Amino acid sequence: MTQYYLSPARQLTDVEKKLVWKKPLSHKISEEERRISKEIKRNWNRGEMKIANILLEGDAGSGKTQLAKALSANFGLPYTKVTCFADMDKSDIIGAILPVIPSEQLEKMEPAEQTVLEALYESDGFQSITEILMDVLGITQEQAALKMKQLLKLAGEHTDGEAVEYRFYPSEIVRAYQKGYLLEIQEPNVIRDAAVLMALNSALELDGSINLPTEIIRRHPDFIAVITANRSYAGSRPLRVQHTEKMDLPTKEVMIERAIAKTGYKDEKVLSVLADIIIVLDKTARANAIKGVAGMRSFFYWADAVAGEASAKESLYHKVIYKITTDSEEIKLLEEALEKHGLFTSLEETLFEVKKNEIVTMQQRSGHGEI
Repeated sequence: MTQYYLSPARQLTDVEKKLVWKKPLSHKISEEERRISKEIKRNWNRGEMKIANILLEGDAGSGKTQLAKALSANFGLPYTKVTCFADMDKSDIIGAILPVIPSEQLEKMEPAEQTVLEALYESDGFQSITEILMDVLGITQEQAALKMKQLLKLAGEHTDGEAVEYRFYPSEIVRAYQKGYLLEIQEPNVIRDAAVLMALNSALELDGSINLPTEIIRRHPDFIAVITANRSYAGSRPLRVQHTEKMDLPTKEVMIERAIAKTGYKDEKVLSVLADIIIVLDKTARANAIKGVAGMRSFFYWADAVAGEASAKESLYHKVIYKITTDSEEIKLLEEALEKHGLFTSLEETLFEVKKNEIVTMQQRSGHGEI
């Protein structure tokens, strides 16, 4: 989809080219993908009408991250992400300044700390500090943020009051912002500190800037922020967006198409009934304020279990219903909704028909005639 490239003349480095998402063969283009790609391309050079911050709101498994990555491919922009957490502070948004500890002091530190600091000192500035810590220690983004703060304290204790060199290590947000990447910001609504959200919000202005300890950086003209949030997104502290997509379950036809692509299971009659059940469970959960989700991810795992000859009704509970709720009263509401729509019966009849057809086919192949 090079027709959506925003800066066709832009030259990416070899490392940046690897960050541009490559669509797998199983990728199916959604209406949301077409709509966003078209809107952003159309408005890209229209000044204040430019669309560069997008909110994707939907349940887990509704395809928010997949869509963000697809936009990276469509626009020809490197993709990166940041997963927000409750105790994020400004250093997680901006980055951190660390002292470069003299080698004799470095040797007195724990091996793990030595390894991390050496990796930081040897970095070429291409990776963010969080990314380096995640790679070296094999930890999550939140753990990396905590480790960074520990290192900052530790490094200060090992400088012995000498005049030392300090080096700034940017966050993933700053790197994407400055270099012009597509950045997925996952769940910013969980951030507790209003000042941190304000700093992020300010940076997301189309002509925004970020005050670093070393310099003021301007927003790269190619920078796109894709904010992804679950359907519980309150919107009470909204980030600056110019386009929002509410990502509910897609149409049944698209659900079936994606399930075939994801699982390789091709029986459309069975997938049709499974999709009907997911749709009814989703509607029932919403109508009764049941917090769990019957989404695409559950649909894929359930379809895959059925393809592997697991009991469809039994695996319905383990792959779908228990992910929505384990409360017996709420489960009863979900079961009643399925009974009311005749879906338990429909599932049994469809699977019986499939099994019967398989037996007939096997007998015909072995020359035994029909049953």
